Amino acid sequence: MNGAAHDANDEDEPSPAPLTSAVDEPRPDERHNFLTLVVYNVLMRTGWIFKTESSIMPAVLDSFELLGTPRWALAWMRGALPLLNRFGQSVPPLMMARRIKIMPRKKWAFVATTSSMTLIFAVLTAIWLVPGLIKPHTGLITWLIPLVYLILYAAFFMAVGINQLTYNTIQGKLIRVTHRGRLLMVADFIGATSAVVFAFTLLPQWLREDSADFHWIFGFSTMLFGISSLTAWILHEQPDSYEQSPQPLWKPFVTAWRTLQDDTNFRRLGIVAALFSTSLVLFPHYQALAREKLHLGFDYLMWWVVAQNIGTGLFSILTGPLADRFGNRLSLRILTLLIAAAPQLALILVQIPQTGGLAFAMVFLLVGMTPVAQKTFNNYTLEIARPADHPRYLSTLNLCMAAPIFLSPLVGGLIGLIGFHPVYHGITALLLAGALISTSLQEPRERLKTVITPGDESL
Repeated sequence: MNGAAHDANDEDEPSPAPLTSAVDEPRPDERHNFLTLVVYNVLMRTGWIFKTESSIMPAVLDSFELLGTPRWALAWMRGALPLLNRFGQSVPPLMMARRIKIMPRKKWAFVATTSSMTLIFAVLTAIWLVPGLIKPHTGLITWLIPLVYLILYAAFFMAVGINQLTYNTIQGKLIRVTHRGRLLMVADFIGATSAVVFAFTLLPQWLREDSADFHWIFGFSTMLFGISSLTAWILHEQPDSYEQSPQPLWKPFVTAWRTLQDDTNFRRLGIVAALFSTSLVLFPHYQALAREKLHLGFDYLMWWVVAQNIGTGLFSILTGPLADRFGNRLSLRILTLLIAAAPQLALILVQIPQTGGLAFAMVFLLVGMTPVAQKTFNNYTLEIARPADHPRYLSTLNLCMAAPIFLSPLVGGLIGLIGFHPVYHGITALLLAGALISTSLQEPRERLKTVITPGDESL
């Protein structure tokens, strides 16, 4: 039965996915596509260091205090950043999963979303290029500029969410199972190294203790996002022939719920992903905690973004080969356990003022494992779902990861009411629960029959 016919029958009743593909065969033009995706990831990772959600982006909101925006309002907006982030990476991909699935060549969605990210960041950069806009004001403009920033932030992550859905679907189509960990390791290690070099070179010129040149920071990201969009054009992709009839707006949410109901192992994965993503709620508050308790300026942001990208590189070296050799389940177990150390380490370090901002960079080193973990969640999902179901499973996983983030404004309010310690301890308990549940996940590699042909290991 072909993919189109199968989908026509399964459109309303998603069947449980097999644990993995029957055969892990080489894909057409795999070497070319592997290298192209490496270049794309390196460019994107390098540009991403200048807009990290754990430090740079919330610090931008804090800088709007110069406009006259009340500090309490900026704190609320800072708490809303994870909500906007995860909403963009969950609901839009879920709504677009069918359209991505039936596209003969997914790379055109890849090109469109990467180009959209570039355009949005160009508009964001323009805020600092309008003469006299970023200075003390009174009246409506003190609220308008931060709100425009939030709107652009939300739009950017809607594009990011669909982009990541498309990227992971393309990866599942173009790169075989046992080379995806290698792709993660090579791309993230080179990308993190490149990001650190550029951060050390450029950020000291743009970050000062009491101010920052955000137009240069965001302008550089815009340039790299634009170049990365060009690499998507050169992917070699054979057309698909999947079909699925149009559906009402609410249907993707029903399908996602039924996917979780019908696939026990994927349901466990969704719970682990949801518990893991509670760590993201704290991201905007790490830099605020350090700057408030240790009295640090904007200049320390450079060390934190560098530490975060070093962490990404180190954890990709650890988990990439581990995932290819022993499976993504083992990598997930390790990552979900280690991330629980970040909140506790942050609380310890702010109690020791003499350690300063450089020691606090250890927290961001652990935060650096987050993109590696998210890719590992995606790679595990690609193994347990049929290729035709990849968009549906990936978008459902994103929805699971987004669920706790909708409580992020509440978490920000709780921090204001009861302090950092109780909230951080509570998040740590949830992260440890996720690590425990991850031990019950099935290992898809137990049913994988790998076919090795001459030259397979050349990638």
